[in-house]
Amino acid sequence: MKVIDHLKRANGKTLFSLEILPPLKGENIKSLFSNMDPLMEFKPPFIDVTYHREEYVFKKKEGGLLEKITTRKRPGTVGICAAIQNHYKVDTVPHIICGGFTREETENALIDLNFLGVDNVLVLQGDAIKTESKFIAEKDGFGYASELLEHVVNMNKGQYLDEELHDPSPTNFCIGVAGYPEKHFNAPNLKTDLKYLKNKVDKGAEYIVTQMFFDNKKYFEFVDKCREAGITVPIIPGIKPLTTKSQLTILPQIFHIDLPEELSDEAEKCKDNASVKQVGIEWTIQQSKELIAKGAPTIHFYSMGKSDPIYRIAKELF
Repeated sequence: MKVIDHLKRANGKTLFSLEILPPLKGENIKSLFSNMDPLMEFKPPFIDVTYHREEYVFKKKEGGLLEKITTRKRPGTVGICAAIQNHYKVDTVPHIICGGFTREETENALIDLNFLGVDNVLVLQGDAIKTESKFIAEKDGFGYASELLEHVVNMNKGQYLDEELHDPSPTNFCIGVAGYPEKHFNAPNLKTDLKYLKNKVDKGAEYIVTQMFFDNKKYFEFVDKCREAGITVPIIPGIKPLTTKSQLTILPQIFHIDLPEELSDEAEKCKDNASVKQVGIEWTIQQSKELIAKGAPTIHFYSMGKSDPIYRIAKELF
């Protein structure tokens, strides 16, 4: 079932959903299932599965020379989506990214997902690789999420890269996109960012999932500004509990977000990460209660591979 249909069927009730990471290469999928099993108690209607691009490593060769090798540390998004739907009978939302893939590779992944009965995709530009200061598209790849979105929309119309196909069957994906309450770091301001977001919605995006945030005021203001800009699709808040003291600096660096002073002050007082986790859980519970009270369509949790804090939060809410 499509995400948009799940939201309609909820009839105003706030749902529980989550995003997971594929296991590292070489790990068994049982480790993923053991992490997810407790969270199935809260009946998520859909689960997002992230997609990860290549990374470069340098292997030393004889004579001191270095060989540049391409590797993917978390492959398997398509297979994991199929495994989750088969194992839990829950809809999945694979992330489809621009970086690291040609247009044909992307289309082939979408064809596989369509064959497997996956009804949803979240289209993203994706991150730059660690050795590059900015995002660089693959040769014959998509440079922007809006281009990738157009491609999925075309496939939904039966239009593929191979124009000589005879009477091709259209796909039927529900397409989601990302939104940034604190603006995308490449955008000069939020107004410009919203212009590009509206462009994606106008092209066919059916819902928006936000970047993580820790201050609900920023989400509410973002929703208001989206509505003023003519964006009417559901806007799903994405949140994550703080779990370690190091995240006070790591999260702002990676995701270009602010942490409320009250939260950071409480975390700084903690003597260990167990105490930080408890502070983060309590903060997220209160954050979620306010979002639910204001009618958020679903609380979408970024699990980062850790189910325990999400379980403890959801137990208080759902």
